[in-house]
Amino acid sequence: MFLRQLNYLIALDHFRHFSRAAAHCGVSQPALSTAIRQLENELGVSIVRRRHRVLGLTPEGERVVAWARQSLAALDGLKQEAGFAHDVAGGSLSIGVMPPAIQIAPLLVESLRAVIPALHLEVTVVSSAEVMLGLAEERFNLGLVYLEQQTTSPNLEEHTLYREQHVLAAGSGVSLPGRTSCNWSEAAGLPLCLFDRSMKSRQIVDDAFEKAEVKKPDIQFETNALELLHAELKAGRLASILPIAALPSGSDGAGLNIRRLHPSPEVPVGVIRLRKPLMSALMQCVWDTVTKLDLTRALTL
Repeated sequence: MFLRQLNYLIALDHFRHFSRAAAHCGVSQPALSTAIRQLENELGVSIVRRRHRVLGLTPEGERVVAWARQSLAALDGLKQEAGFAHDVAGGSLSIGVMPPAIQIAPLLVESLRAVIPALHLEVTVVSSAEVMLGLAEERFNLGLVYLEQQTTSPNLEEHTLYREQHVLAAGSGVSLPGRTSCNWSEAAGLPLCLFDRSMKSRQIVDDAFEKAEVKKPDIQFETNALELLHAELKAGRLASILPIAALPSGSDGAGLNIRRLHPSPEVPVGVIRLRKPLMSALMQCVWDTVTKLDLTRALTL
């Protein structure tokens, strides 16, 4: 059994298509297909359900893929351990970040690079659910998510970075109620652009409206893209309710008018990782660094 076979299998599981998986791995389709068949023969099980294109994996194949991911992750940890012992300035780290916390990622990266200057970082913005899946499949080393979404698990470690506060924000084209603060009923009467309902941040907002007994806020635009919400705010057509961390330029809102919302739900946001019995020196250094961070003052209005 060769490592390349495991890498081919993981690529095939990801793309569910022989040609795309082969292109990703930089080999021909026949070479990849042959390697997968050799792996099946070595293990004595059928891994792939074959038709003209890949339709999925067999139950045995799903277990082999999970084992392959764990094995390659362990090997990568061994390589990083050896490299870290040789040169503390290097290593690789993959982080999954939920969209409302995307502007926190640079602070996290800056803190890590201050300790490990040559650290290679890969930051991917996906939903909280995708972050958790990526951690489970060991595609991510760290996740930046809402911590209240996670059930208590002995397999997870977490550290709170801040407690998220939502605020009402708008450009000069929209008149906001109050001088420094307002309530949810007042906010509901404004033309709003919000995250769509697939986003946890929107679910928090909807829950706050419900508790304020607001039946139908004036929502005119919904999206899962933070950049589009920023564009609407800067255009001055609509107001929005966003976490402070998701404002266009931190807590000052890039010139936007801001109102505190009362009562404001405060949801913990932090980093999370899989708990392992043996942690590489690099990952231990990374975890020691992030667990010293507290962004509460920077993200409180």
